[in-house]
Amino acid sequence: MDWTHLLAFNLTLLAALAAPGPALLFALRQAITGGFWVGLATGLGLALMAATWTAAALLGLEAVFALFPWAFLLIKTLGAAYLIWVAYGLWRDASKPLSDSATPGRKAFLGGLLVNLANPKSVLFAASVLVVIFPAGLTLSEKAFIVTNHLLVEVIAYGSFAALLSTPPARAGYLRLKPVFDRVAGAILGLLGLKLLVGK
Repeated sequence: MDWTHLLAFNLTLLAALAAPGPALLFALRQAITGGFWVGLATGLGLALMAATWTAAALLGLEAVFALFPWAFLLIKTLGAAYLIWVAYGLWRDASKPLSDSATPGRKAFLGGLLVNLANPKSVLFAASVLVVIFPAGLTLSEKAFIVTNHLLVEVIAYGSFAALLSTPPARAGYLRLKPVFDRVAGAILGLLGLKLLVGK
């Protein structure tokens, strides 16, 4: 493994982070509604779980899912149910004042962790990306370095999102459109949950 492999991995990771999905939607809303520290705590939870999926892929968890499809189905079903529950909460609380609808800071980290836990397909995605980018025969220390790198990239990215979106202009813009934004985010998260639930 050399620096070009790591660069390719990081560019792929940043592209994946920027793609609209449950993690990005949840992180953006948390930063806008709860401020920088809530956004950062959410990002830490998201990053830790994403890096954990990468570690699982490096250690061959996709092979376990292939051998025990029921384990994959169980995690996927629980994850889909969680996303649908988050979506329902967003939709239900769309018209409530901001202080009543934001996830408390102490739960932000756990919320981020659970949102990324909600998609076990992440381990399959990570496995395919890792196989394409990195050479075979990685040592345990190289695998640990890849996982640590993944964690740091995600923490920096989500921390940057939190810093940008917790500013007064971003917060004021969100407050003007809160019912619309929350219902759109709720609908998207709900559809992603349903897709995860019924998809193969």
